[in-house]
Amino acid sequence: MTGLLLKWGQGDEDALEQLIPLVHRELHQIAQRCMAGERPDHTLQATVLVNEAYLRLVDAKAVAWNDRAHFLAVAARVMRRILVDHARARRAQKRGGPAARVAFDEALEVTNEPREDFVALDDALEALATFDDRKSRVIELRFFGGLSVEETASVLKVSPETVMRDWRLAKAWLQREMRGDAPRSH
Repeated sequence: MTGLLLKWGQGDEDALEQLIPLVHRELHQIAQRCMAGERPDHTLQATVLVNEAYLRLVDAKAVAWNDRAHFLAVAARVMRRILVDHARARRAQKRGGPAARVAFDEALEVTNEPREDFVALDDALEALATFDDRKSRVIELRFFGGLSVEETASVLKVSPETVMRDWRLAKAWLQREMRGDAPRSH
């Protein structure tokens, strides 16, 4: 798979065609994780999310792919962006009605708890990234991407212990931020 990623990064379109069947199941799992808790009538479904991410990834020319974990991390970020863009557009159509608060789910499992407002979570992650990008990336890779501690460590080029420390601190910060009781000076 790494070889196919490298070839694709160098512009080999055939490598991409060989790669997609190998990662399709994992992309679908990421999409399901991202869609967990959405209302049943949501206009985006996991398969549509995978397809949209695929189209955006195909346009990502000349990316220096490192390995499978790096690819899945980028795919998770792309899916998150798609959902946030969709939520922002939906909210704009409603002419700015009040945003629902979402609770940051500590588990990496799919839950039945509603996550109706990806915008609030995205805003909180962006705020975290302004002063600690690595912690923001740890949340993105583990929560949205479903990467293991070891895979996350590999993508970020840090130790698994650092990932776990960042994970705990970032979760606590995000939970406080999402509750709305965070101090305003970061």
